[in-house]
Amino acid sequence: MTQQIPSTEPELTGVRNFRDVGGLPTVDGRRVRHGVLFRSGHLAHATAEDAVFLSSLGLHTVFDFRNAADQKLEGADVELPGVRNVNLPLSDPADGAEFWKMVRDGDLDQLRSILADGKGAHRMISSYRLIIKERTAEHARVLRSLAEDSVPALMHCAAGKDRAGLSVAVTLLALGVERDAIVDDYLKSSAKHRRYKVHRSGGSASAYSPEVMELLDPLFDARAEYLSAAFDTVEETWGGVDPYLEQGLGLTPGDRERLRERMLD
Repeated sequence: MTQQIPSTEPELTGVRNFRDVGGLPTVDGRRVRHGVLFRSGHLAHATAEDAVFLSSLGLHTVFDFRNAADQKLEGADVELPGVRNVNLPLSDPADGAEFWKMVRDGDLDQLRSILADGKGAHRMISSYRLIIKERTAEHARVLRSLAEDSVPALMHCAAGKDRAGLSVAVTLLALGVERDAIVDDYLKSSAKHRRYKVHRSGGSASAYSPEVMELLDPLFDARAEYLSAAFDTVEETWGGVDPYLEQGLGLTPGDRERLRERMLD
């Protein structure tokens, strides 16, 4: 059973889903060091007070996994003095643009057509599988950067749940963190105060009706089945975590050892 780590999360006004990944246990009895890996939603709406807090973390690098469409919708991250910003999109800017337009603007019949009867959850599972299979170069770049000099680091996407969630999970796999602990950390993104705020067009009550919110729920929920699909893809495609890291991402034993020395107690 995974040991529960006491929560010391700050109350940030304009940044959702922020947390330190420190304290998670590895299979060989070590723990992820506190203060080396953080995760959150986007930083575009960070207040001045939020920025002061984020600056106090001593960050070396912020990894932003949003694409151009996300950045157009939400805005650019706030500037943090002395912090390197790396934009590494984990989805094509055009991928799903029409889909997300329907999520924001579509009427009930449209939403039913794309999300009802399990289609929303299926889309999420397919997306997780695709990111693991097709974004190996991006994940390799992140892990090599962390092994070389990029900690402390903050990883985020829009909600801090899916693309950042997968990148954090891949990092934790490379560190040898217990699988259950990775899942437990991922599932924290479903807490009400962490969830991404859905922006629906129109001011009518129907825009946020119970049925609409139920249809949208799979898109904004963190579900174990999503992350399990990513883990299954690693097993099915490469035969396990070690060959995934070595063959899929091209990490050498030296890369992994440097990563562990930088990030584990």
